[in-house]
Amino acid sequence: MAEVRFDHVTKRYGGNAPVINDLNLLISDHEFLVLVGPSGCGKSTALRMIAGLEDITEGDLYIGDRRINDVAPKDRDIAMVFQNYALYPHMSVYENLAFSLKLRHVEKSEIQQRVERAAEMLGIADYLARKPKALSGGQRQRVALGRALVRDPQVFLLDEPLSNLDAKLRVQTRTEIARLHQTTGTTFVYVTHDQVEAMTMGDRIAVLNAGVIQQLGTPQELYDTPANLFVAGFIGSPAMNFFNARLIRSAAGIHVDVGADSQTREIAIGDALAERVASEATTEGRPVVVGIRPEDFRPATDHAQNTVPGTVEVAEHLGNEQLVHMQIPGALMLGAAETQGSTVRLPPHVRVQPGDHIMLTVESAKLHLFDPTTTNRLA
Repeated sequence: MAEVRFDHVTKRYGGNAPVINDLNLLISDHEFLVLVGPSGCGKSTALRMIAGLEDITEGDLYIGDRRINDVAPKDRDIAMVFQNYALYPHMSVYENLAFSLKLRHVEKSEIQQRVERAAEMLGIADYLARKPKALSGGQRQRVALGRALVRDPQVFLLDEPLSNLDAKLRVQTRTEIARLHQTTGTTFVYVTHDQVEAMTMGDRIAVLNAGVIQQLGTPQELYDTPANLFVAGFIGSPAMNFFNARLIRSAAGIHVDVGADSQTREIAIGDALAERVASEATTEGRPVVVGIRPEDFRPATDHAQNTVPGTVEVAEHLGNEQLVHMQIPGALMLGAAETQGSTVRLPPHVRVQPGDHIMLTVESAKLHLFDPTTTNRLA
């Protein structure tokens, strides 16, 4: 087992802009770290540099105390699970699991012991005589995991291993991967573009965009205190809702005005946030972007404060809840400021129909404030 450390690592292809830009990241021993971000953000490139499949342009990469920039992939003591399984179709499951050990000239008795232990751990002991074509997608992915597991590596690398599975199998297999990590205690580095996978599996999550880490922390830290608009919009399903607004001081405290079309609609902000924002000299009239999670709305009662109006477009009933897509004045979507769609999470007993006009109360203590210029979180 070992930690993995990126020390000012940069990756460029030719004279192009860096795919990974000055990456500093410490992945602790035994940790399950998830690299998450949109396509092209550099997460798979970072993983492939650990594996030795990509050269490092600048900086140093360590596994434990060993600098591995120039170490061949086969000598790095890592195991990698790919998106496409990469099983040998002419070999049985047993032979697929044993192949890397045979190349290393491990004793036959030791090979059998490791293969049987891995197969039992992953629930594929009954399939050892089968060929990959006789397995389901989930079973093939378990074989791919087993092939990495038998090597007993210092570090497991997993590159979007669930993307080829259907929804039910993804849930099942991610549970198995999390259980595998708990059982082995090995360092896991997991790449995905699916933030639900990241939230449910990782001890910590590194959110990447354009080759730069936007935020590193536990899943709850990223959800509760996103560092900037990118993280706020990426982490959470459905995504956070955003509103153009400005700060207002009054005798009652500090509010945000989220009104649109010259209408004033004030929402009080929580005491803790208001105390921090109040120390800034430019509070009054300052433009901000307000973020509100879908679950932080609720139907307004008579005489309720902190309300916004909305028009229902679509209601998705999920049994235990419903996701209501609405038009709320002043709302915006990142990258599409003219789009005014918002999503609200409501209890199933609240009956709404497309075209309904309803008032919503906002949980003022749950507001998130961002600087529209820097996109960073305020206070």
